[in-house]
Amino acid sequence: MEEGDLEKVTLRIPSRHIRALDFLVQVDDFPSRSEAIRAAIRDFIYARLELVTDKLQKMEEAEKVMAEMEAYEERYLRK
Repeated sequence: MEEGDLEKVTLRIPSRHIRALDFLVQVDDFPSRSEAIRAAIRDFIYARLELVTDKLQKMEEAEKVMAEMEAYEERYLRK
């Protein structure tokens, strides 16, 4: 990742989370706090995108079913 692709963000994190991040860095799971935070945000975004995509797909399916029900009602029940 190039430095030009990165933006600096300031945020407040509970100290217990910082201690956990530092532990992960210390045991060489991540090379730095920044890398750990970037990985966490990336994983969060991918998970949320999947969740949102699933929700949208279910909403589209529900709308289709509702349209079919309305067409059925119009055709057979409103005579």
